[in-house]
Amino acid sequence: MSERPRPDSASPSSPSTAAAVRARIATMGLFFTAGWVFASWGVHVPTIKEKFGLNDAQLSIALFAVAGGSIASMPVVGKWAARVGTRTACTIGGIGACLITSLILLMPWYWPVVVLLALYGGLGAALDVSMNTEAADVEAAIGRPIVSSLHGMFSVGGLAGAAAGGLALSSGMRPDVHFALASAIGALIIVASRPFLLPHTPPALIDAAGRAHQQHLRRGLFALGVLALVALIAEGAMYDWSTVYMRDVVHASTGAASAAYATFSGGMALGRFSGDFVRAHVDDGRLMVGSGILASAGMLLGLLVPSPLVALLGFALMGLGLSNMMPVMFLAAARVPGLHAAEGVAGVAATAYVGLLIGPVLIGMTAHATTLPIGMSVVIACALLVAVASPWVLRPARLVVT
Repeated sequence: MSERPRPDSASPSSPSTAAAVRARIATMGLFFTAGWVFASWGVHVPTIKEKFGLNDAQLSIALFAVAGGSIASMPVVGKWAARVGTRTACTIGGIGACLITSLILLMPWYWPVVVLLALYGGLGAALDVSMNTEAADVEAAIGRPIVSSLHGMFSVGGLAGAAAGGLALSSGMRPDVHFALASAIGALIIVASRPFLLPHTPPALIDAAGRAHQQHLRRGLFALGVLALVALIAEGAMYDWSTVYMRDVVHASTGAASAAYATFSGGMALGRFSGDFVRAHVDDGRLMVGSGILASAGMLLGLLVPSPLVALLGFALMGLGLSNMMPVMFLAAARVPGLHAAEGVAGVAATAYVGLLIGPVLIGMTAHATTLPIGMSVVIACALLVAVASPWVLRPARLVVT
């Protein structure tokens, strides 16, 4: 079992057990809110398309603005969160993201919406980086694995946000009213969580030798970011193409096809809520290898036996395999010695989130040139690459202490 020390940038004085437990509950609230707000925005993508009369290209620009704003802000967010601390960064990022979403449907024109979505992406990145930094610190303070279940709370928040949004719209609530209520709930959770987060310790000053060492570490972070990018190619492909595969290749019913994403998400949630138990008994390097093998086996099963039940089982296994990859890699980034946790997380995220953009496109282009099953086999290749490369990326870069 691997040691799990508190990152070098953390405070030398450890918080009490009670304070660490309160911080864990507060961090659960942060992850829940991030999923809740993201799902609340996602529910209204068709609303935005209809209100502004957007074609598919215009809608794609709006969707890209969220990811683009997030990726572009990562280098700044990491340094800023390291300077002001997770309490402040989570509060500003979380409340800012909630406020932005509440304004989207109040805009009279399309381009202000694009600007707001880019701002939402940047503020969401601030919340993302700071809450993952807090998660790494809380796990170190508690002394046992908890990060996977925190990521599971993001999934719970997403499910709750999507369900609440669907219920609100089906009951006749105006979309802008739902946006305002969902944003207010998210902001209240952020405010309530703030007092219980761990206290901030400013990053230590480093000398020239330390800066040279950081450059070496940043190369290791880039390698980890590329590995996370590969994992998110697979994850993004499942979000966008699993339902299409069920409908066009498996020829499943509408209900079975729509269950593809839910089944994959269910596997993700199950894997994250059980991941802490697994991590307590298996070191992170071995977990990554096993996760990649399981994910590739699930996808292979779904492609080789194109029946609805078998394909759904394969998607569930795929979700189970992918579930702990990002928690482990974000945690590894937060533990880099000599680098503040927030900068490590932001450095990996800036590269990794490109995978969510290129994954669906890569699958689509491959499928267009060949067939959709061959296109989906890219997911298998990505999962196997994570399994093979994880030991090389994690250990030489000293990102995981074993």
